[in-house]
Amino acid sequence: MKLISKLIKFELQNSIRSKWIIVYSLIFFVLTFLLFSFETDSAKASLTLTNLILIVIPLVSIIFGVMFVYNSIEYVQLVLCQPIDRKSLFIGLYLGNTFPLIFGFVLSIILGTLFSGILLSSLKPILITLLIGIFLTLIFTAISFWIGFRIIDKAKGLGTAIILWFSFAVLYDGILLLIIYSFREYPIENFALAACLINPIDLARVFFILDFNIAALMGYTGAVFNKFFGSSLGIIVSFSMLVVWFIIPFLFGMRRFLKKDF
Repeated sequence: MKLISKLIKFELQNSIRSKWIIVYSLIFFVLTFLLFSFETDSAKASLTLTNLILIVIPLVSIIFGVMFVYNSIEYVQLVLCQPIDRKSLFIGLYLGNTFPLIFGFVLSIILGTLFSGILLSSLKPILITLLIGIFLTLIFTAISFWIGFRIIDKAKGLGTAIILWFSFAVLYDGILLLIIYSFREYPIENFALAACLINPIDLARVFFILDFNIAALMGYTGAVFNKFFGSSLGIIVSFSMLVVWFIIPFLFGMRRFLKKDF
């Protein structure tokens, strides 16, 4: 635990010195402040903010995570010369990379809603938005660590990370719509449900929409979730799958780190 806490503290100090966390936080602060200042309906403002989060946070988390891994190889080699536990080192590196992203995001959203004067009156949608942002950060940072320690070449690793993000954020929706349109005369609800479960971004979107029961904005996968599980169970299932999406890449990344010859 002492090693983990030292690594987290060290990475937090590095993040503050590099100024990137300040820029990252300011972007979300400005977006949050403007959205909640000019939109009277806090649920709509939260939905708009969440849609932005679904694109920005996975992209930033996966790219920054991959770059962090490749830039830390020499540091890891130096640390491993000491008699320390590899598992503790991996956890410390992961949390040291994740905490600044989460801290900057949460602080910017809270301050943005506080300055716009709607923090207490719109607490539920804000908390859901924060939860989604935190989980997406955890998930895509875990994926980035898995990629970084799996692929030796930096260019290939970064390219893989971008392609993976593009597949989840953009390509997935297009392919799903094409399949739904092409096979609209057939019962493909089970396929749509399975497709949603393998995309953490779509799961986060469904989790938000089901929580507010916005039928008009559910989309096909949201409607399928609502049909199969109902609103309450659908929320539990989508949240549980987000947890699974965090655990699996994290464990795979740790397993690769423990076996990797530095």
